[in-house]
Amino acid sequence: MKRILIIFLSCMLLLPSFGSFFVYTSFKLNQEEISKTICVQRKMVFNSCNGRCELQKSLKKYADNEKRMQNNLKEKAEVVYIQNTATANFKLVTPIESKAKLFASFDKKPISVSNSTFHPPSYFI
Repeated sequence: MKRILIIFLSCMLLLPSFGSFFVYTSFKLNQEEISKTICVQRKMVFNSCNGRCELQKSLKKYADNEKRMQNNLKEKAEVVYIQNTATANFKLVTPIESKAKLFASFDKKPISVSNSTFHPPSYFI
């Protein structure tokens, strides 16, 4: 049962890559009918086309369809990418002012000078 499922899924994955092959085989199977009914040059006496013009149209149509499908997939992938973007809500926070006490404030005039805290180095001992 697993083998059948694996083979089936593999065929489903590989099926789009064989699209032009299927167009060509269906053309070869129906080439006589196509050359008699659909071909542009069917009324000519020496018809060298044999329906190949319809094969070219079919292959071009398939290639255009494939390109359109790829563009749709790219657009869907871009939409998914855009929808999954993370948004960050930033809030403006007012800065906190520090109320640390400064020991030296320059607001007022000095009252006195303390000599005990400052001692210059003595070179002559």
